[in-house]
Amino acid sequence: MSIKMRDQIQANLLDDETIDFAHYWQVFKRYSGRIIVLAVLFTIMVGVIVMKMTPQYSAKATLLIESQPANVMSIEEVYNADTTRKDYMQTQYEIISSRQVARLAVEELGLADNDIFMPPAAQDNALIAKVKSWVASLLPAGDKAAEKAPPTEEQKREKRIRAATNRLMNALSISLVNNTQVIEITAMSQSPELAAAIANTMGNVYVENYLQAKVDMTAKATSFLTESMEGLREKLDAAERELSRFYEENQLVNLNNGVVSLAAEELEELTEQLRDAQTTLNQNRTIYQQTQTSGADYSALARLPEVLNHSNIQSVRRQEGDALSRVSELSKVYGPKHPKMIAANAELSSIRDTLQTQIRDLISSITTQYRASQDKVSTLQTQVAEAKSEYRTLSSLENRRRALQRDVDINQQMYNSMFTRLKETSELGGFKSANARILDPAVPPGNPAKPNKTLIISAAFIASFGFGVLLAFVLEALNSGVRSVDDVEKKLGQRMLGLIPTLALKRKQELPLRAYFDNQFHHFSEAVRTLRTSLSLMNIEKQSQAILITSSVPKEGKTTVSTNLAFALGQLDKAILIDADLRRPTIGKRFGVPNYQPGLSNLIMRTHKLEECLVHDEQSGLDLISAGTIPSNPQELLAGDGFRALINYLKKQYKYVVVDTAPTQAVSDAMVVSKACDSVIYVVRADSTSEKMILNGLGRFLQVGHRVDGVVLNQVDLGKSDVSERYGGFYDQYNYQSDDVREPA
Repeated sequence: MSIKMRDQIQANLLDDETIDFAHYWQVFKRYSGRIIVLAVLFTIMVGVIVMKMTPQYSAKATLLIESQPANVMSIEEVYNADTTRKDYMQTQYEIISSRQVARLAVEELGLADNDIFMPPAAQDNALIAKVKSWVASLLPAGDKAAEKAPPTEEQKREKRIRAATNRLMNALSISLVNNTQVIEITAMSQSPELAAAIANTMGNVYVENYLQAKVDMTAKATSFLTESMEGLREKLDAAERELSRFYEENQLVNLNNGVVSLAAEELEELTEQLRDAQTTLNQNRTIYQQTQTSGADYSALARLPEVLNHSNIQSVRRQEGDALSRVSELSKVYGPKHPKMIAANAELSSIRDTLQTQIRDLISSITTQYRASQDKVSTLQTQVAEAKSEYRTLSSLENRRRALQRDVDINQQMYNSMFTRLKETSELGGFKSANARILDPAVPPGNPAKPNKTLIISAAFIASFGFGVLLAFVLEALNSGVRSVDDVEKKLGQRMLGLIPTLALKRKQELPLRAYFDNQFHHFSEAVRTLRTSLSLMNIEKQSQAILITSSVPKEGKTTVSTNLAFALGQLDKAILIDADLRRPTIGKRFGVPNYQPGLSNLIMRTHKLEECLVHDEQSGLDLISAGTIPSNPQELLAGDGFRALINYLKKQYKYVVVDTAPTQAVSDAMVVSKACDSVIYVVRADSTSEKMILNGLGRFLQVGHRVDGVVLNQVDLGKSDVSERYGGFYDQYNYQSDDVREPA
C-alpha cells in the first residue's frame, strides 16, 4: 500500500468521524421556512386555546401542627396520641388529604350548590336526557320494564356532594414543608375569594375534626371506664373476702409481723446447736472407743492424747517428775533404807497412785460425757424436726397469705387508677385542646395562578420549533434522494461534474430555450460553463467527441442539460446536437422544427440524406438532428450499424457530438447508444429521484461494459443546499456574466 493511499484512507476515516455542523446548518436552512410556519401555526393554535381558558386563582394557607398538645392532666393514655414519633407529621398530612376532611369542607362551604365551584350543566344534562330518551325508545318493552327507578332527591344530593368532594380534592395541593411542623394548603378556583375560603376552611375543618375526634374518644373512654369500674369493684370485694376467710380458717391474726422470721431464726439456732453437739459427740465417741479398746491397762490409757493433754494429768505428771528427781538425787547420797529415801519413795508412790486415780476418774468422765453427748444430740434432732415442721407450716400459710394479699393489692390499685382516670375524663369531657392552628391564613389573590399564558405560549413555540427541527432531521435521514456533493460521492460512488441551479420562474413557465445566452440567467450560464470545463478536464488524455446524456426517469432535465451543454461546447468549436430519444422526442419541438422534418431515424434507415435532416440554429450557430419519423422498433434501429456509422461520420465533421437519449428506467435505448459514444453523463434531479433508482440506472451501464464519466446534479435549490459552499464559483459572488463571445478551446 502506497503512502499516498494510506494517507487518503486515514483522511476518509477522519472525515467520517468528524461532525459536519455545516451540513446540519444547511439542513436547517433547507427546512427553516416549514419549521417556522409549523411553529407559528402551532403557537397561534395554542394561544387561541389559552386565551379561551378560564383563569384559576391560587390561595395558600399555612397550618402549624403542634408536636406537644396541651394536656391539663395526665390523660395521654385516653387520647393515645404519641406526637414524638417520626411518622406523626406524615399521619397528619394524610388526615388533611383525606376524603373525610374534604367532604366536611364541602358541606361547610356549601360547594355542592356553588355555581362557581360546580357550574351548572343544564345544556349537557338536557342533551344527555334526550339521548337517553332516544335510546329508551329503541329498547324493547322488556328492557324498558327493567329500567331502574329514577333517583330520589337524597340520592341526587349525595351524588352531587361526592362530585364536589372529588373536584375539591383535585383542586387542593397539600405539602409538608421539610424539617418543619408546617403544612401548606393551596386551593385553586375560578374565584379568588372562593380559593382563599377553601384553603382556610380546610385548615379549620381539620382542627375541628381533630377536636371532635378527641371528644368522641373521651366519651368512649368514659363509657369504657364506667363499665370497667364495676368489674374491678367485684374483683376487689371477692379478693378481700378470700383473705378474711383465710385468717379465720387458720386462726391467725397477722403473719406479717416477723412470726415467720422468728421461726426461721429459731430453726437456724437449733440447727447450729445440733451441729456443735454432733461435733462434740464425734470427739467423745473417738475417745470413748479408745478407752474401750485399752480396757484396764492404765499405762495404755495414760498414753492416749486426750489423757496426756488433760490439765490435771499434766499437773500430776509434773509432780511425778519432781518426785523422781528427788529420789534420783537422794539415791546418790543415801541408801535405800535411809529415812529420806524412804520418804521420797513414799511420796513418789503417793503421786503415782494419785495419777492412776486421776486417769480412772478421767476415763469415767469421758464415758459420762459421751453418754451425755448422745442424749443431747438426740434431743436437738427432735427439736430441729419440730422447728422445721412448724417453719414449713408457717411458710405455707405466709405464701398463701401473700397471694391473697397480692390479689387484694392489685385489684385495689387497678380500681384506684381506673377511678382516677374516670374522674379526669369526667372533668375534661368538655375541654378542647387543638393540636394545630392556622399560622398564616389565606388571602384572596390578585392575579391568576394559571394558566401562565406567556409561559405556555413561549413553551409551545419552543416545543413546536424544536419538534420541527427534529422532524426536519428525521425527514432528511429518511430522504433517499440525492441533493449534495457528498450524496453523489458516497451514495452513488460517482464524481461530480457540475450542478445546474434551479431558476426562479413563474408558475407553469418553462426555461427559455436560449437562457444560456441571456444575462438574466447568468447563474445558469456559469453552471453550464463549469460543466463544460469539468468535462474537458476529465478527458484531457483522450478526446471525447461523442457525449451521451441520459437520466433515470423523465422530467429530470436531461434534454435541458444536453441542449445547453451543446450551446456551451458550440462556443468552443463546431458542435452538433442529436435527439436519440426516438420514443418521446422533445429537442425538435423546442427548436421549432416541424414534425415532418426528417431526422435521426430517417438517416439510420437511409431514407434521407444528412443535408436533408440537418437543421442549423442561426442564433447559437448550433447544428442539430431531430428524432425524425418515430419508428416502431427504436431500440433495434439504434443498435444497428447504421447509427454507429453515423456517429463516426459526424465525429469527423464536428468537434463535439451531443446525444440526448431516453431515460434508463423506461427503456434500454441509452445502453445501446452508449456503445457508439465516447462519454456518458448521467443527469440527476436534486432531491427528487431515489438513490436506488439512480444506482439501478448506473448499474445497467456497467453491465454493458461502459462506465459513466460523472453525474450532473440538476435543479439544485442554492438557498437550501450545501453544495453552494463547495461550488461557490458557480455564482455571482465572482460577478460572472454570460456573454455571446466564443471562448477559446
